[in-house]
Amino acid sequence: MDVVKTKARKNLINKKNVSIFSISLVILLLLIFTKSTLNQVSIAKKELLFATVKNGDIDVTVEGYGKLASEKLQLITTLTRATVKEIRLKPGAKVSKESVIVKLANPELLQQVENAQQELAQINANLRQLKVNQQRELLDEESQLAELEALFETALLRRSAEEKLVSEGIVSQLAYKESVLNEKQLSRRIEILHKRVTQLSVVHKEGINIVLERIKQQQGKLNVAINRMEKLDVKAGFEGVLQKLSVTLGQSLSPGQEVALIGSMKELIALIRVPQSQVQHVVVGQKVEIDTRQDKIMGMVTRIDPIVADNTVEVEVSLPKSLPNSARPQQNVDAVITAKTLRNIKYIARPVNAVAKTITELYQINNAEDQATKVSIEFGEKTGKFIEIIRGADTDDRFVISDLSNYSNKEITLN
Repeated sequence: MDVVKTKARKNLINKKNVSIFSISLVILLLLIFTKSTLNQVSIAKKELLFATVKNGDIDVTVEGYGKLASEKLQLITTLTRATVKEIRLKPGAKVSKESVIVKLANPELLQQVENAQQELAQINANLRQLKVNQQRELLDEESQLAELEALFETALLRRSAEEKLVSEGIVSQLAYKESVLNEKQLSRRIEILHKRVTQLSVVHKEGINIVLERIKQQQGKLNVAINRMEKLDVKAGFEGVLQKLSVTLGQSLSPGQEVALIGSMKELIALIRVPQSQVQHVVVGQKVEIDTRQDKIMGMVTRIDPIVADNTVEVEVSLPKSLPNSARPQQNVDAVITAKTLRNIKYIARPVNAVAKTITELYQINNAEDQATKVSIEFGEKTGKFIEIIRGADTDDRFVISDLSNYSNKEITLN
């Protein structure tokens, strides 16, 4: 008769339960490990940018971009109709006051000069002829005066002689009176002739003045014609740089048409475009640092354009008279305008994509610098490369300022 072994069967069931439990435990541990591994992010330190919170005074700045421009500009136009005969200089060339930029041609101007010269020569000849005629006329009058004065001397002697003889009865009373009358008449004629000679001199002088005035007017016409002809050689007018040439060879030009634009080379200003959202911080008199990418120049805001274009506002900046060689008209520059100074604040190097007066999450680094935890930071004003911290960090705290917006993990590991 067989005997059933119940103990062995019971041991078999216990072993099976232990195996199931062990497998379940291993699976659970694997799931926990996997989840922990998935939630853990590790980033190399060399791939990140770090910054430390500091405390102190810092300038609030407004950044912009723009160009250097000539403070003095001179637009050159034509005075008369002309044709471009020769182009001497091209844009970018340095010019002096007497530098010829282009040569123009106008045959009519040459004819006007020749006509004016001939007319002036004719008037000068007329003046010489007038002086000769006046001299002849004056000599005639003086000759008559001399004759009358001689007759007067004779009459005076005759009257003196007869005055002694009339009392003796040698000369009749009638003859004596005739002599006295003749003397008076001659004296009167001499007096009139003297006045006539004096008046004639005045008339002669006025006649000469009239002709001299005609000469002056004609000389003015000639000078205008010569000046217009000389202007056919278009000169710069002052020392600077040729910024624009508006004509081509053979082109016909009308009076007043633009030929060239000259700008000063060393007397420069900066025209800076500032974002419309920040222009309210800019006022006249603020200091500006102009970066030519080779040198830095300190200037001052002198004008703010009231018109908005492409969401920017133009700000004019005056520059010192003495400028480095790297400063040239039309050169692209960057600018930093110092709007104000924030006193005794906490600030940090501006993180990527940080916006002023917002709350942003940054990763704060622990003391061992092997772990970073996400914290909320309230930012204040932006100050160029830095940004003010209102709340969420203390002085000497370190943060990752690289762009980690793609990571949602609360913590990251640094290696």
